[in-house]
Parts: sequence; structure tokens; C-alpha cells
Amino acid sequence: MLEASPKRGDAPIIKTRAPARLDRLPWGRFHTLVMAALGITWVLDGLEVTLAGSVAGALKASPVLRFSDADVGLASSLYLAGAVIGALLFGWMTDRLGRRLLFFITLSLYLVAACATAFAWDLASFCLFRFLTGAAIGGEYAAINSTIQEMIPARFRGWTDLALGGTFWIGAAMGAGASIVFLDPAWLNPETGWRLGFFVGAVLSLVILFLRSWIPESPRWLVIHGREPEAEAIAGKIEADFRARGVELGMAFIPAATQPGFPRARGGASGGLAA
Repeated sequence: MLEASPKRGDAPIIKTRAPARLDRLPWGRFHTLVMAALGITWVLDGLEVTLAGSVAGALKASPVLRFSDADVGLASSLYLAGAVIGALLFGWMTDRLGRRLLFFITLSLYLVAACATAFAWDLASFCLFRFLTGAAIGGEYAAINSTIQEMIPARFRGWTDLALGGTFWIGAAMGAGASIVFLDPAWLNPETGWRLGFFVGAVLSLVILFLRSWIPESPRWLVIHGREPEAEAIAGKIEADFRARGVELGMAFIPAATQPGFPRARGGASGGLAA
């Protein structure tokens, strides 16, 4: 339902039950899927940070790259710079283009950049690919944090944030384990090993891309952008999945919440930040 807003000019005030319908849900399979498919970002970050430190010696010893200590530091700095820029850029884009589209774009960018890093041939190419990898991870944080907060019922958000933050160390452990295997000269040539190490995250991201295909657009984002029927339809599908699994949600009245919508930019496009 849209109403004119006397206080915000041409920005409508939206009344919707979609957020309240999502917040009343008990924890279920849907929420576990959201956590697994979207929360992988912290694992990937931990993996990348640990791998970068573990392969530093192999990069310096590489007959192709022959990095110095300064080169290794430069590549690490560009990864961090990419994460900051990616968070700002993709954070801006996710408020305008949608949560779902952006978490596919950022994960696809990570997949391509991680694979490309394994084929780096000199300092410039390695630094470029590490910068893009960092941008993808930073963009993931921006897109994923907002999506999880909008999908998970309010009463669960505190412990889910803590749990997801802790998965960084799962990624760190995976990176450490991969380096033990791939950098052991008894198993592999170190030049081949460090390159294979960067494929670990890429393989993991392929699996996550499949899982994310089951995650819908955020109903809250749809409501803010004036697409309330789509938001209500998605909330209905999520509720139907709970009922199909024997969860009784009841038919209690859910009060409509008021939500400021996006002001209409010139030409009819949406602008502004998500509330």
C-alpha cells in the first residue's frame, strides 16, 4: 500500500506486513540455507588472508614471479584496498540494483579473480587479480550483511552475527591446511602448489553459487522500492515452506509496518539509501 508523504515530498510512505511476517517465523531450513549460502563470505576472507601469508615464501622463490618482500607487501596492501573500494562500490550498488543480483555479481567476481590469480605471470598481473579478489570480498560483506539482516528474524540476528563472524577462522584453518598440502615439496612442485592453493576458494564458491540460486530477493528491499506485491509473494512462499514441513504459523493478525520508500529520481529511477 502506497500513500503520499507530506513530509518527504515525492517519497511515498509504504505500509506492508512483509517484514512482520518474516520476523514472526521460527528458525527453519530456509534460515539455515541463508546462513550457509550467504555467510560463506567470512570463510572466503579467512581463506584468502591465510593463503596470502602462507604462499609468500613460494612467491619469492618462484622462478616466474621472483617477488621481493616489498612486492609481497604491495600485493597484500592492494587486496585490502580492493576490499575497501569494493565495499563502498558494491554497497552503493546493492541499494539500487537489489541484494540478490549483487551477491551473485560479487561471488562471480571472486571466482574469476581467484582463478586468475593462479595464472599470474608477473607482479602487475598478480597485484591486479589480488585487488579484484579483495574488491569481491569487500562487496560480499556489503551485499551479504544487508541481506542476512533483512532475511533473519530480529530475535535471531545477534547470535547469527556472532556465529558468522566466527567462521572467518574456519576459512583461516582451511587456508592453513591447504598450504601444508600444496606447499610441501614432497607432494608438489612449490611453483605448482601455490597456484593450486588459489583454486580452493574458487571451487568452494562454485558450490555456493548453486546454493544461492535458492535465495530470493529481500522482501524488505522490494518493499522499499515500491514492489510490495512481489515482497508479499516471497513472504508467502517462505511461509508455505514452513507449513509444508508441519510448522503451525497460525492466522493471527499482523499489524502493517510503515516504511519510508525511495524518493523518485528524475526520469522515474529509484535513488537513495535503504532504510
